[in-house]
Amino acid sequence: MKILLLSDTHSYLDDRILEYAKNADEIWHAGDFGNLEVLETLEKIKPFRGVYGNIDDEKIRKIVPEVLNFKCEKVSVLMIHIGGYPNRYSALSKIEIEKHKPKLFISGHSHILKAMYDKKYNLLHLNPGACGKQGWHKMRTMMQFEINGDKIENLNVIELGNR
Repeated sequence: MKILLLSDTHSYLDDRILEYAKNADEIWHAGDFGNLEVLETLEKIKPFRGVYGNIDDEKIRKIVPEVLNFKCEKVSVLMIHIGGYPNRYSALSKIEIEKHKPKLFISGHSHILKAMYDKKYNLLHLNPGACGKQGWHKMRTMMQFEINGDKIENLNVIELGNR
């Protein structure tokens, strides 16, 4: 299963994002879509999963949840927009991680690209950074990876250029 992971689009999608999306099996978005058009565009391309972020309005919040817990092949996944990262998880993330015990924890919000293994909870934490143009990040980023059975493999960072 080829996954395209993005976050913090802040109402911005360009042709490069869409080209990568077409080559994925599923698109995952870790919140801060910015507008409904971004969500609807991604949903039309490939199977889609996502959570809402702190800037997302009621229209988006009616379509995607705050917390998403699911299985992709044999990998349990937990996604929360404001999630933090190992040793600095948000209060909600700690509760949800302890409850669901995911193998993969995904968050957005910080606009900071991260891929970290958490030994305490035995999970991989991913934050794809921000692929939109709003925020303090300098480089627009997203990630792609594969899930093969119970393995997370071939993680790649995609740099989309300067903000």
